[in-house]
Amino acid sequence: MTAPATPPSTPETSPGLADLRVQIDSLDQQLLDLLNRRARVAEQVGEVKKREGTPFFRPDRVAQVIEKMQQSNGGPLKALHVAAIWREIMSACLALESPQRVAVLGPEGTFCEQAAVEYFGGAADLVYCASFDEVFHATAAGSAQYGVVGVENSTEGVVTRSLDLFLHSPTHVVGEVSLLVRHHLLRSSNSLEGIEAVLAHPQALAQCQTWLAKHLPNAERRAVSSNAEGARLAAGNPAWAGLASERAATRFGLHIVAHAIQDDSYNRTRFAVICLPQTLAMPPATGRDCTSLVVSVPNQPGAVHDLLVPLKANNVSMTRFESRPARTGQWEYYFYIDLDGHPSQPNVAAALVELRKLCAFYKVLGAYPITA
Repeated sequence: MTAPATPPSTPETSPGLADLRVQIDSLDQQLLDLLNRRARVAEQVGEVKKREGTPFFRPDRVAQVIEKMQQSNGGPLKALHVAAIWREIMSACLALESPQRVAVLGPEGTFCEQAAVEYFGGAADLVYCASFDEVFHATAAGSAQYGVVGVENSTEGVVTRSLDLFLHSPTHVVGEVSLLVRHHLLRSSNSLEGIEAVLAHPQALAQCQTWLAKHLPNAERRAVSSNAEGARLAAGNPAWAGLASERAATRFGLHIVAHAIQDDSYNRTRFAVICLPQTLAMPPATGRDCTSLVVSVPNQPGAVHDLLVPLKANNVSMTRFESRPARTGQWEYYFYIDLDGHPSQPNVAAALVELRKLCAFYKVLGAYPITA
């Protein structure tokens, strides 16, 4: 009589896999021990910073550490993933030194929230605001140390309200986040049938207008304070849908009825990181920087042309030029300008000195590293 055959090993019972899992468990424990050792050193750093009165959060230091780790990475981890891991490690350690309160457009699930997490890490203490006005106010008043606001979209252009708020805010820009934005149609039921209204931020509605006109021509397009707010409202009404992120779908328990319906597949939004100068001074030059300013000139022939002369004379490139009405009733305008470079560079400094002499109003909004 033949003995029954031994059943083949499965992945769950393979001795080789079991051994590898033991190795991973051991490595995980070593990693945890090392991370806690790092955290204890970070707590000591925090005590030194308290005594010296120096800023707890240093984005230039974060960038330096991440770049160093990427350069020393031998693989197989990808550089992008190394950056994400170390940003979270540093965020968790910073939270032990001094939790950073960051004002963002709410509710939970906005792209503004996502931009803040990408910049500060998941350990940041987020303060959810109903509008960009409130983000500016919370940051200027000190109830949040930093704020994150949308400033420009690759499809629809500048966020005009943010530009207007920069004009008189005591805050300045210390960083930026460029976020690839995917707008999904979210709903409580997994169907396009019976949608009476689509709720989202005006920018999102504009960025998806071609798809909406084709697939939901009879649905009302209703502007709300944020995409996540539209998703929150859609969760409470089966006839409504929202345009928002996967984070919002998860947060409010909604189906993604249609994926990535924005008109431009390469749809990006720039977010500015703002704070009071006493919270964090202008970041030092990195070699890849942007200087943002707002100016106005007397309403006379050739005045705008004259603004460009100091830039050309000092070999400074202008990467953005936007105008906004000054609301004086005199057909006067403020001009928002982005320059390639940092005020510590001699040619940029010289151009700014000459430019200021030509302006009736002049304000540097900030100088900060450019993101890819």
